[in-house]
Amino acid sequence: MRETRYTVQASPIGPLVLAGAGERLACIGLPAGKGAVTPKPDWLRDDAAFVDARAQLGAYFDGRLTRFDLDLDPRGTPFQHMVWAELIRIPPGRTISYGELARRIGRPGASRAVGAANGDNPLPIVVPCHRVIGASGALTGFAGGVETKRFLLALERGLDAASQAQLALL
Repeated sequence: MRETRYTVQASPIGPLVLAGAGERLACIGLPAGKGAVTPKPDWLRDDAAFVDARAQLGAYFDGRLTRFDLDLDPRGTPFQHMVWAELIRIPPGRTISYGELARRIGRPGASRAVGAANGDNPLPIVVPCHRVIGASGALTGFAGGVETKRFLLALERGLDAASQAQLALL
């Protein structure tokens, strides 16, 4: 088994912990909330790791990248992988409901299970679970917190400050 390496990437939402084996990214830890990740004692800090991921995340936060092309290694169940694969198909800046996501994977009655799979997504931002919202249109349930979700959607939509303030009302 290959050892887990990690590095920390600065971002406008706070420091992100990037971890995985080799150059295969298995985890992006958000700065706060349920998505926060603390490196485990057996992880090896390697600030030369994940060069592509760091560059692409930097370009994303600079507004120059809308789709990631990385070697990913998320660990999860077959159902979770099905949900995560569908998340990647949601266009940047767009949102769909948990129910719509469940319909898209052929499980129309599984919106709660889809929500749980979203919550267990080990690669937020790259696998864009922030693009899923409540049926009412409310920004609900994001491991990094609703404020971070709002920020990511505004970033993807290229919104100015006034438009971001309108999005904050959701």
